[in-house]
Amino acid sequence: MLGASLKEARSGISCIARRSRKRRANRRRLEDRGGVAMRKTIQPLAVLGIVLVIIGMTACSQKRKPLVPLVLDNEVKAQATALTEQGTQAYQAKQYEEAKRYFEQAVAVAPQSGPAHYNYALALNALGDSAVARQHFLAAADLSPGDKTIWDSPALSPYGNPENKDRTKDRPYGTHRPNFGGMPRY
Repeated sequence: MLGASLKEARSGISCIARRSRKRRANRRRLEDRGGVAMRKTIQPLAVLGIVLVIIGMTACSQKRKPLVPLVLDNEVKAQATALTEQGTQAYQAKQYEEAKRYFEQAVAVAPQSGPAHYNYALALNALGDSAVARQHFLAAADLSPGDKTIWDSPALSPYGNPENKDRTKDRPYGTHRPNFGGMPRY
């Protein structure tokens, strides 16, 4: 009898041990499945996130518009139009010094033409004479206030708004700091 109860006790212990081993193994399998499921979920989301970031970067980036000389209006003299055409050919051939001469002559013939000043400024800008180019870009913008090409030009944009260049702050600097909500202290 004693031998039988010992066998039962041993088998009981081993049965409990077996059950706990099975439970641990089942937990590991479940954890592994959860980990695999988690990886299977996260990987496509990560790829989707990367794709969306790339699409966003390319969609938001703006290609720089090519700097192309403008055609003069029909109202200007034929001589200015001919000089502009020759200057445009030289500019497109990257002969900027020659283009500058043609565009300068076109500005002399048609000083009230915004596109003539713009073309001359393009040639000056290509040659690196940015100070004089800035003056002619601004003159072109003043003479052609409705010309979107001149105003949105990448060549004009680095110069910004000429009215804000040397403008100081409207209100004088104070000695106090604003507190929460931007209200002054008393």
